Amino acid sequence: MRFKDKVAIVTGAASGMGLLSAQQYAAEGAKVVLVDVNVESVESAAEAIRKNGGDACAVATDIRSYEAVERAAALAVERYRRIDILANVAGGNPHRICNCPGGFDQMPVKAIDWGVEVNFTGPIYFCRAVLPVMMKQKSGVIINLGSVDGVTGGAGAVVYGAAKSGMIGLTKSLALAGAPHGIRACCISPGPVMTRAAMANMKTPLGRAAEPEEVTKLILYLSSDDAAFISGTNYLIDGARSCGGDASGN
Repeated sequence: MRFKDKVAIVTGAASGMGLLSAQQYAAEGAKVVLVDVNVESVESAAEAIRKNGGDACAVATDIRSYEAVERAAALAVERYRRIDILANVAGGNPHRICNCPGGFDQMPVKAIDWGVEVNFTGPIYFCRAVLPVMMKQKSGVIINLGSVDGVTGGAGAVVYGAAKSGMIGLTKSLALAGAPHGIRACCISPGPVMTRAAMANMKTPLGRAAEPEEVTKLILYLSSDDAAFISGTNYLIDGARSCGGDASGN
């Protein structure tokens, strides 16, 4: 019960690693605010946590809107009186989400905007919304989800990689800004993760994609007091994909 009496906001909490993180925070005692643009799915996810004995509420939020983000943070404070953890998990490659399979040279501006706003602007908005609360408390942890593409780049992920690279800089700057107030910030940059079947085709030198639990265990560790002296660092969890060479490690 590492998070007993802690309050965690998790974005992208209706599915994938966001949902799993929310479930695991709740299982370890946290009061969880699940944030997602998918209204029915995020409400169902929060209800399932409550049925399992956890304390959770859902807030349907488009993280591209600062007003919506601010409302979600205010609801967390109104309901639970504090915010101890922010996990910025929401995101996705706009080529897939916006159904534009061509290269960057063919990418519609609408898809570019979506990729930047969801993967970078939204997390910045949430950090801005929770930081005054954490500063007043003199404590807090911000976890930003990056990507191996933000470290290595990727020909098929120009916008996504740029936004995820920005998450590393955001984390470092937040770590410095938050340190005098007892606030930590960490970034986690996964390689391929088996949140979708297609990820199985994205090989790593270790010969497989990560299981979602392997990433969320790192999210929870860095959120916990076990990592109390860790801040400002980006953690690759990518099966050596970022080391170069081909999928066999050569």
